[in-house]
Amino acid sequence: MRATHQPSGITQRQDLPRASRIVVKVGSSSLTTLAGGISEEALSSLVDRLAAVNTAGTELILVSSGAIAAGLAPLDLGRRPRDLATQQAAASVGQGLLMAKYTQAFSAHGITVGQVLLTADDLIRRQQYANAFRALNRLLALGVVPIVNENDTVATHEIRFGDNDRLAALVAHLVKADALLLLSDIDAVYDAPPNAGGVRVPSIERAEDLEALRIGSTGSAGLGTGGMATKVEAATMSAESGIPTLVTSTANAAAALAGEDVGTWFSARGGRRSTRMLWLAHLATTQGRLLLDPGAVRAVASGVASLLPAGITGINGSFEAGDAVEITDGSGLVIARGLVNFSSAELPQMLGRSTHELGEDLGSSYERAVVHVDDLVVV
Repeated sequence: MRATHQPSGITQRQDLPRASRIVVKVGSSSLTTLAGGISEEALSSLVDRLAAVNTAGTELILVSSGAIAAGLAPLDLGRRPRDLATQQAAASVGQGLLMAKYTQAFSAHGITVGQVLLTADDLIRRQQYANAFRALNRLLALGVVPIVNENDTVATHEIRFGDNDRLAALVAHLVKADALLLLSDIDAVYDAPPNAGGVRVPSIERAEDLEALRIGSTGSAGLGTGGMATKVEAATMSAESGIPTLVTSTANAAAALAGEDVGTWFSARGGRRSTRMLWLAHLATTQGRLLLDPGAVRAVASGVASLLPAGITGINGSFEAGDAVEITDGSGLVIARGLVNFSSAELPQMLGRSTHELGEDLGSSYERAVVHVDDLVVV
């Protein structure tokens, strides 16, 4: 079986003050005004809290939204643009403004910051992943606080993280953080909307704890891309792979980092998957489906076997080699996701046949798995 990273030694919110490394994500709504500019007061207040923790010895990686929102006013845009090209233009203008403010605010505490812009490609391709890991670790070793954002200027619809909550969860795994802190304008997860009498949920121990909750989808300021639903998704993704996560408001940042009883704590459970496997399980856009016979379903579901052509009974969709696909049983129930080694044009002639037979008939390049176990994650 593939090796997993060891779970974090931080097991409860009271442990946060002794964490060695924490990833903190802050949303656009916590940093910008409704008019689109950066709120210097809000940004400085957050930096004051983070700087105190960093000075006390905890390594911090800050995943910060706000670039697109910060670019609205300079471009005379009255609202967040819907089309990707204009979002990219706003991000290009706003990212520099955002980093200038962070540089100034952290330098007042004697702390140097560094900008790190990532795309999903950087965290799923082995070489880029290794480069990102080395760069972030070197920045931390030099005493720098990395400030991470999605590289909106070059990201496409197909490779976007979708929101920085999910990016933060992946970065936490990339740097092997002890914990993840997701900050926004909402102070906790509630069992129903607060204005409808909802009550704060102090902790989530198991995935089943979420089933009875009515979770909203937008923040009050309307500037971000993800509401509480995306935070819960990111927190669950992180917790289920070994990194505990606290969801609370930016106003509660100091209390959260001090281990006080604020927000909603998602307890870590299970061993840590690689960041690449997390992306494949939760974020990858699938291009098609492979339908399996019962024997292949059992083999794939074990998590230790590659998918061979003999066990595939049908395909749906159009995809190329290297694309992500869903792997289902005969009824269409998704049991896994994986990166396929053959295109949808190549596969029909391979279905139900052994790799030995395919090698003799079509050549040695066909004597391999359709989805290798190292590129497959059971869901």
